[in-house]
Amino acid sequence: MGDNNTPLLFIGVMSGTSMDGVDAVLVDFATTPLRTVAFHHLPYPEELRAGVLSLCQPDHDEINRLGQLDVQLARLYADCVNELISSAGVERLQINAIGCHGQTIRHQPNPPHAFTLQIGDPNTLAELTGISVVSDFRRRDIAAGGQGAPLVPAFHHHLFHVEGKVRCVVNIGGIANITLLQQRDIVGFDTGPGNVLMDYWCNKHQQKRYDKNGDWAASAEPDEQLLATMLQTPYFAITAPKSTGRELFNAGWLMDQLSDYGHLDTAIVQSTLCSLTAISISQAINAYANTHNGELYICGGGAFNFELLKRLAQSLPGWHVATTDEIGLAPHWVEATAFAWLAKQRVNGKTGSLSAVTGAIAPRVLGAIYPP
Repeated sequence: MGDNNTPLLFIGVMSGTSMDGVDAVLVDFATTPLRTVAFHHLPYPEELRAGVLSLCQPDHDEINRLGQLDVQLARLYADCVNELISSAGVERLQINAIGCHGQTIRHQPNPPHAFTLQIGDPNTLAELTGISVVSDFRRRDIAAGGQGAPLVPAFHHHLFHVEGKVRCVVNIGGIANITLLQQRDIVGFDTGPGNVLMDYWCNKHQQKRYDKNGDWAASAEPDEQLLATMLQTPYFAITAPKSTGRELFNAGWLMDQLSDYGHLDTAIVQSTLCSLTAISISQAINAYANTHNGELYICGGGAFNFELLKRLAQSLPGWHVATTDEIGLAPHWVEATAFAWLAKQRVNGKTGSLSAVTGAIAPRVLGAIYPP
């Protein structure tokens, strides 16, 4: 057990592919296991969310809009961090750094000119909070030949690995990714859509940002033919390392898939999308796990979709399925906590990636530091 009289405080800030808002968590790494001190969430203002979503696909006047949204997002991040600090009642000088992932607006990790782009200006965030900011975590891994994603498996291994157990941590945000923690190897990659397609369809037909509890999906049976068609998408058959995003799984992709299924009720489509997420995750686990009896822990927004969790459990009958609450960290805190940890790794000059996961030639120290 560490010395908990002298806190080792970092803040993690995350806004994921779902673009529902900003999560900030204050973490004390002086204890083992780590201690989450405080958590804060700010929803995206609708106008800002629409602006960021519009940047995810090519359109007009992109550079101007990118520059402005870069600063607007940083101000929202700063508001979230400042409110977090106020609620926690800690002194700013006690906080070592903020690890800020930023908002991914383009992710094209494959040669010849692989790149990834996150916005949320770290200069502005450092200026408005008075705290060092670590950001730009992904591009060094891509420069070293990696996918730049997923980055959370190194943290999952640090926090959740237990000798003698096979565990799989599944983060279900807009995109879903898995981390398989096995005896001799760690496997991690994006499995495909998490909430992104379900959220889009729910917003389009129910005027809601997401399907609460998965109730709408639960109201109908999936269409097996449509599900089989969707699962033919080449991404699912690519071997790891691999990563994906809204560049592939978006409204245009979904409309193409539905071109021969216009007769289906909208609830059936929602149910099929729920099964697509569950089946693509379970197929990925079965392809790489060396057991059929492991422990599966869910984090991210998808952890609150009870219908999705039910279907995951049905598709992995030998696995114990629960949320990360069961192993000590609330599902909605995991990803932001991971970027607090990555900031700590960067400040200490330690690597934050796993080359076996991203495909880089070697692990790298990730992120750039922006002093206050």
